[in-house]
Amino acid sequence: MDGPPMETMRSFERYNLLLNGHVVRSPLALSAMAGIVDAEYALARASHIGVAFLGGFSIDGPTMEASRDLERSGRGEFLFDDPVEEMSRQVSMMEGSGIVCGLNLRGSSHESFAAAASQIGDNVIYEIDAHCRQAPLVEAHSGEYLLAHTDLLAEEIKALKREDVSVSVKIRAGISSDDCLLAKKIWQAGADIIHVDLMDFGYQKVRQIRNSCPLVLIANNSMNTFDRVRDMFSHGADLVSLARGAEVHTLAGLDAAIERYTDEHGWYNAPKQLCRGGDIRALAFCCMPVKNCPLLPMLDRLGLSREEYLSFKQRAVAGTPLEPGAQTCFGSLAWCCKDSSPCMFREMTLAQYGLSNQEYMRQKKQLADKIVQHLFSKHAEPHTC
Repeated sequence: MDGPPMETMRSFERYNLLLNGHVVRSPLALSAMAGIVDAEYALARASHIGVAFLGGFSIDGPTMEASRDLERSGRGEFLFDDPVEEMSRQVSMMEGSGIVCGLNLRGSSHESFAAAASQIGDNVIYEIDAHCRQAPLVEAHSGEYLLAHTDLLAEEIKALKREDVSVSVKIRAGISSDDCLLAKKIWQAGADIIHVDLMDFGYQKVRQIRNSCPLVLIANNSMNTFDRVRDMFSHGADLVSLARGAEVHTLAGLDAAIERYTDEHGWYNAPKQLCRGGDIRALAFCCMPVKNCPLLPMLDRLGLSREEYLSFKQRAVAGTPLEPGAQTCFGSLAWCCKDSSPCMFREMTLAQYGLSNQEYMRQKKQLADKIVQHLFSKHAEPHTC
C-alpha cells in the first residue's frame, strides 16, 4: 500500500510523481549509506520522505569480500551470510509505509544483479551503485569502476531490465570524462532513474544531465536548505536525496517548505525561464522566436527550426486551457512566461477563463512534459550540454 487513499491522492495531485508504479508522497528521498540506511532508519523518517534507497548491499563474492575489508578498517557495512534473504526481509518491513523502496546494490557482474532481482521481485527499485570510491569496491569492479567501464554498467542495467524491474543508477559527478554522455548511455541502456551525487558541483550539473536525458533525476549532496533544494528543482531535478544530513527535523522542515511552495505555485520543480538559465523544460515558458534571445541558440542546439518549434507548441496546447489568450502578447497562453514574472495580460486572460495561477502552472508542466517527450523521442536527441 502507498498509505491512506486520500493522502495518496493528495500527494499525486500535488507532485504528480510516480516511481515503480507507486505514488511518491514527497520529492524527498533517503540516499543509501552502508551500515546505516536500513528499513528501521527509513521508517523512523517515514512522515517526511517519499523514497528510500536502502543499503548499500554487497551482493556477490568479490563485493562481499570488499565489504569485509572495509569493515576491518573501521567502516560501517551491511554484511550478511545471505544478502538476498536479508534484503527481502528489509523490503517486507517497508510494506505499508507509504515509502517507495529502493535497494542500492554493489555487484561485480550483471549476473549478480539479475539473480538478486529474480529472487526479490519487482516491488522495489534496484539501484546500481556506480558511486562508491573505496579502493576494495573499485577493485571488485563495483562503484566508481563502472563510470570508467560503461559497457559493464550498461550490461548490468540491461540484465535488470530483463527481469522487468525499475532501475536507478547512483553516480558521482565529475568522475566520468563526460557526464552528459554518461547520462545518455544510462538512458539508452534502459535505466529509469539517475541519482547523482553532485560533489562540489552545483545546479549547473543538474541542468546538464536534465538536458541530456528524459530520466527521473535525483540530486544528492548537501540538500539541507530549501534554497539549495529549490535550485536543484528549478534546474531539472525531480527529487532530492539526503544521507548524512537526514535528521528528522531537517526532513520535516524541507518537506513542509516544498509543500507550501507547491500549493502556492502549482508546480514544485518548475524550471527557471530559459533566459534566466533554465533547463530544457523551460521551453514551455518561451515566447515565439521573434527576437534575439537564448531561445534561438537553444533551438539550434536541439536541431529544431523555428517553424517546427512553433508548430509543435501549437499542437501541444490544442484543446487545453493554454490554447486561448487573444489578449496576450502572441495570442495564446502557450507563449506566456512563468508565474513569477509579472504580466497583466496573462493575469487578465487567466481571470477571463477562470484559471487559477496554480492551474496555469500545472498546465505548463503538462506542456513541458510533452516537449521533453517530443525532444527525446526516437526522432530527436538533444545535444545541449
